[in-house]
Amino acid sequence: MTNVPRQAVILAAGFGSRLRPLTDLRPKPLVEVNGTPILHNALRNLESVGVEEVTIVVGYRKDAIQHSCGNHFGKLEINYVESSVFDRTGSAYSLWLARHVLLTGDVYLLEADVFFELDALRYLGTGEAENVAAVAPFDRSMEGSAVVLTENGYIAEVRMKQTAANLVDGAPRLFKTMNLIRFSGNDLRETIVPHLDSIIRSGAVKSYTEEMLSNLVQTRNLRIAAARCDDVRWYEIDNEDDLRIAEAIFRTSPEIAC
Repeated sequence: MTNVPRQAVILAAGFGSRLRPLTDLRPKPLVEVNGTPILHNALRNLESVGVEEVTIVVGYRKDAIQHSCGNHFGKLEINYVESSVFDRTGSAYSLWLARHVLLTGDVYLLEADVFFELDALRYLGTGEAENVAAVAPFDRSMEGSAVVLTENGYIAEVRMKQTAANLVDGAPRLFKTMNLIRFSGNDLRETIVPHLDSIIRSGAVKSYTEEMLSNLVQTRNLRIAAARCDDVRWYEIDNEDDLRIAEAIFRTSPEIAC
């Protein structure tokens, strides 16, 4: 596998309020899918592709995550960045807190609510594109951010808050973002981190990473290729229904999270 960043950032600071009561006493990243915490699955997959160091942005019940993952997880070195205002900020703010990592070179960016197979990361490391996002066909069971692709497989548009109602005949095909992205060091340094700085300085601390990427694609011509993961098992877990679906999808263990 080529183009494997040494570093990864995982955003894991939020409440997970839609998963209550499961998240009353534990953070969402430690909710289990068939016995495996969501975050542990991500870490094992990152280790398997060759990542060496992971920075986890924590907030809600941060001690539980730090106790569960420690300073080393397998061969991974684990670092933590704490958000003390996780209850009133969005994911772009969490990412901004880890900007020192983003300035070190190529980086994987993950959100800690996705349970996925190893192949999703493998697909991010193929091809010649400098920035690559994992996507899958948007179906009627999904909701959230989605993208429209160009003919040559790059993200042309990021659309927020999509649902089955947006799947209209004759409209451009939608693909669900999987919250797994590989960014190049050059674009992080020259475009993404300066834009994050601008967002936070403006006071828009409730912004989400998807909004940031939408703006960069549309106004700064940030080129992000889409890694089609049509054949990869994965699921974004926001509520108990999502958890049941994920457990059904992974009834037999994923390749690395067994």
